[in-house]
Amino acid sequence: MLVNNLGYPRIGTQRELKKACENYWSEKINHTELMHTARNLCKKHWLIQAEAGVDLIPCNDFSFYDQMLDMSMLLGVIPDRFTPVLTDVKGNKETDLYFAMARGYQKHGLDITALEMTKWFDTNYHYLVPEFKAKQEFRLFSQKVFEEFNGARETLQKTPKPVLIGPVTYLLLGKEKEKGFNRLDLLPRLLPVYAEILSKLADYGAEWVQIDEPILVQNLNDAEKAAIQSAFDFLKKNCPQLKILVCTYFEGLRDNAALALNLPVSALHIDLVRAPGQLDDLLNMAPAHLYLSLGLIDGRNIWKNNYHNSLQQLHKAISKLGKQRIMIAPSCSLLHCPMDLDFEVSLDTEIKQWLAFAKQKLTELDELRRIEEGATELLRQNEVAIQARSHSGKIHKAVVKERAASIKDTDAQRAHSFNIRQKEQKKTFRLPLYPTTTIGSFPQTGEVRQWRARLKKGALQPHDYEQLIKKEIEKAVRIQEELGLDVLVHGEFERNDMVEYFGEQLEGFAFTHNGWVQSYGSRCVKPPVIYGDVYRAQDMTVSWTQYAQSLTTRPLKGMLTGPVTILQWSFVRDDQPRSQTAYQIALAIRDEVIALEKAGIRIIQIDEPAIREGLPLRQEDRNDYLHWAVRAFRIAVCGVKDETQIHTHMCYAEFNDIIEHIAALDADVITIETSRSQMELLEAFAAFQYPNEIGPGVYDIHAPRIPSVEEMVLLLQKATTLLPRQNIWVNPDCGLKTRGWEETIAAL
Repeated sequence: MLVNNLGYPRIGTQRELKKACENYWSEKINHTELMHTARNLCKKHWLIQAEAGVDLIPCNDFSFYDQMLDMSMLLGVIPDRFTPVLTDVKGNKETDLYFAMARGYQKHGLDITALEMTKWFDTNYHYLVPEFKAKQEFRLFSQKVFEEFNGARETLQKTPKPVLIGPVTYLLLGKEKEKGFNRLDLLPRLLPVYAEILSKLADYGAEWVQIDEPILVQNLNDAEKAAIQSAFDFLKKNCPQLKILVCTYFEGLRDNAALALNLPVSALHIDLVRAPGQLDDLLNMAPAHLYLSLGLIDGRNIWKNNYHNSLQQLHKAISKLGKQRIMIAPSCSLLHCPMDLDFEVSLDTEIKQWLAFAKQKLTELDELRRIEEGATELLRQNEVAIQARSHSGKIHKAVVKERAASIKDTDAQRAHSFNIRQKEQKKTFRLPLYPTTTIGSFPQTGEVRQWRARLKKGALQPHDYEQLIKKEIEKAVRIQEELGLDVLVHGEFERNDMVEYFGEQLEGFAFTHNGWVQSYGSRCVKPPVIYGDVYRAQDMTVSWTQYAQSLTTRPLKGMLTGPVTILQWSFVRDDQPRSQTAYQIALAIRDEVIALEKAGIRIIQIDEPAIREGLPLRQEDRNDYLHWAVRAFRIAVCGVKDETQIHTHMCYAEFNDIIEHIAALDADVITIETSRSQMELLEAFAAFQYPNEIGPGVYDIHAPRIPSVEEMVLLLQKATTLLPRQNIWVNPDCGLKTRGWEETIAAL
């Protein structure tokens, strides 16, 4: 059997890529130094996979920012507005063009907005959305895929497996920027460039090429299915010498199974973690020539694999196809996992025994192969670890389970409807038309982060830390007052991350020191580990928020993270339904909301940027998720009085297909990202006649450029054509934690 890996984390165990990119952007290092870091990381990661016994080692899975942006560069899909960048920069034109498309460009009199960014399927990883025009031309532009192939082959002394986003997934995840055409119409123009890429890889000596078509796990119409068939027919005809592995993940194939199995390719990868039940049908339908790559190891969570369950699937496949036609693999790219558990020297030893990060998951694949070859002691050791976790006293708390089980429908209802609440809130706050606010966080300087690090190491006493943070809060409050903002925030200087901070104060969570995962670009997050029943033992935000409110007569928002986002952005226990864990978190947040209200905080924001992200990829699976996700949010917020205004925030997601459920959250005010999409996302709210108040973002905080007043006014004017002006707020797209003070003040 071949061991097949689909992709490996690229950031480095110490986030070397993040630091190198940020230093390059701030001109602290040059292009040569940036590329040196990238090459070293690639070599290190290729060798780790080789040492773990991986047969098909991926290359071109490395990216400075995002693999979809890499495909746009490879295919020459560069919007016209970025053309001036090529003449503006000296030397490193391709790299600076690449980062301009990702982050925007504001130099030498140029002011160019970045590509739109959104979530990669149902993950917390973001991609840059390709922009297509009716007469879109494609051409081989970047040489990165070929350079990485040669680099990997030289490092490994064996042939690596290049990875490409498939042509149909690439088109369908993009957007038409002109009317009158469908992006799938571009496929005949796109395929010759794909064929050129594959032919060139074959000339370099490639044998296997992985083409990711995760779109195959979604509901597809006849035209989309026909596009996939025609795409691979074309590639087979024009590149017959290559062995193509079509890769699907994040769900099962279902009604697309026959299409996927009968494509003219050598192998098909399937996700047996998300969709274990699909194996029987696929084995019965598989044509005689096809390899099956079995996604047995969870590429999106950190729990140790249960070898007994995986071996059952493996034995079933071997008995049908034979070992020679089987590959064993993670369910998806390991991009979504932290890199190496060995670096977690202070994690609770009992919990650590239950976990596997990316490097350890490669070992699990090797051990599964060895067990199949007769290494039964490895199976016994795994069984001991799995049993130890299931019987651990750390996990189950009867009182928490009982409280969640006793939730009533009235716990998820406000006392009165929004129309009544809105009148009470207008009397209470007396805000002007177009009230201004921010999403919550303010810039966290290196100094602030250093205080937190020194506190954790014991080098700074809690009292001294508290005084420093209070000074930073006062500074932020005064700046907001001077700027004239209507509803203030305390700045969240005490918080490391919007999920990690709450997890640290809730029971049932564990934390890593180096469990970093890429979210987008250089933005890395360190998801908490939910290993047991969750509850709140004490106040989490009340004292900081109460202090900030004492500094001003203007209303100040309490800032919390919602239950679904805490769930989605954590590594969640897999021994009970996710809905049960969500309800436990919701009750903990509810207790904090009530405590804030009692402390005199009358505006409370509960952020749910991940609620769209958790949506199942298949239409037929969505109602159940949306029911418990909406219910969890409402449980968290519905214990307050009418005059207490509840805000929520969501960003970088499409809302059209779930707008009625967004409305069902019944938040008094919702803030959303709309600046990169030029208010396009607002159209769903307008078409639905969304009844509550909305803050459409007018400032893209994920780019370093400072928008002009005219630009913001133009966006607001678009908003007034879609919404009643009395319901419109003015705010940035997202929190300002990652920005600098100078640009933040200028933009606000």
